[in-house]
Amino acid sequence: MPHRFADRAMRLHYFEQAERHVTQGERRIAEQEERVVHLARGGHDLTEARKLLVNFQASQALFIQHRDEIREELER
Repeated sequence: MPHRFADRAMRLHYFEQAERHVTQGERRIAEQEERVVHLARGGHDLTEARKLLVNFQASQALFIQHRDEIREELER
């Protein structure tokens, strides 16, 4: 029985960590979107800023997927 508790505690720890990653990802995306708008208003080249935004969004999708997989394990 202690083994099962340890496994659940570890999964819960990973879930909490994954939740933090999702929250941080949301913040990074919002900040980068603001940078893109600011750069656009200044007439700057947006190529690299948009690439970075796309990378953040792709990472966020993976963070969400990982968090959801952990959540599903916890619900079993």
